[in-house]
Amino acid sequence: QVQLVESGGGLVQAGGSLRLSCAASGRTFSSYAMGWFRQAPGKEREFVSTIRSSGSNTYYSDSVKGRFTISRDNAKNTVYLQMNSLKPEDTAVYYCAAGGYGLAVDAYAYWGQGTQVTVSS
Repeated sequence: QVQLVESGGGLVQAGGSLRLSCAASGRTFSSYAMGWFRQAPGKEREFVSTIRSSGSNTYYSDSVKGRFTISRDNAKNTVYLQMNSLKPEDTAVYYCAAGGYGLAVDAYAYWGQGTQVTVSS
């Protein structure tokens, strides 16, 4: 069982930056690939980024590629999402996920409660 707690969301102006963190419980964090997803009002949850357990491989959606960076610190049981050049369309609740890999929501077994990111124009 893995418990995930996101933090770092907030209100930012377009062009600004935020760094999201996701702290995981359990001793097996380093064995899990991790993912970030987001869900805007009235829309389905969508893939943002994922990182392998070792941190050696990362993948991004086309909409965030070049602006967002995923990273992890296995010693701290934490995964990060650095978000730069934010746009109003990045506004959403951001969720971290574990226990799976890839782009599909249902590929992941564990989810955090989400953190709100709001980008004003």
